[in-house]
Amino acid sequence: MSIEERLKELGIVLPEAAAPVASYQPVVVHGGFAHVSGQLPFVDGVLATGRLGEDVDLDGGMEAARACGLMILAQLKAAGVLERVERVVKLGAFVSSTADFTGQPKVANGASDLMFEVFGEKGRHARAAVGVPVLPLGAAVEVDAIIAISGS
Repeated sequence: MSIEERLKELGIVLPEAAAPVASYQPVVVHGGFAHVSGQLPFVDGVLATGRLGEDVDLDGGMEAARACGLMILAQLKAAGVLERVERVVKLGAFVSSTADFTGQPKVANGASDLMFEVFGEKGRHARAAVGVPVLPLGAAVEVDAIIAISGS
């Protein structure tokens, strides 16, 4: 089954790949890997902003991380490599959070669970989940990825 078919089966519609907000490439393909720049969480076309532990709850953070994961998939599709995914190697989750919020790993599960849902065992990956005081544009979460791809 293709990834597009799997997405349809899951009822997932990918958002349009977001344009970069600064001077970088959304996806760089090199040496059998697609390196996906940090993606921000657009939920129903609106950027999910705020800080975990302040004005965003755990469920909202997980939804934001899932939205970042959807944007990673959208960027892979826009780069023409979505169907070439062999393995999700690593995700990096950055969670805008207060000093006393310690649920970053649970927030990151929003993106991690999506990768498993879409790719099955190929979606299991290494991961970092860290708290930061602020993210670009006031985003609640940002997630980047390293994806192994086939062919050239």
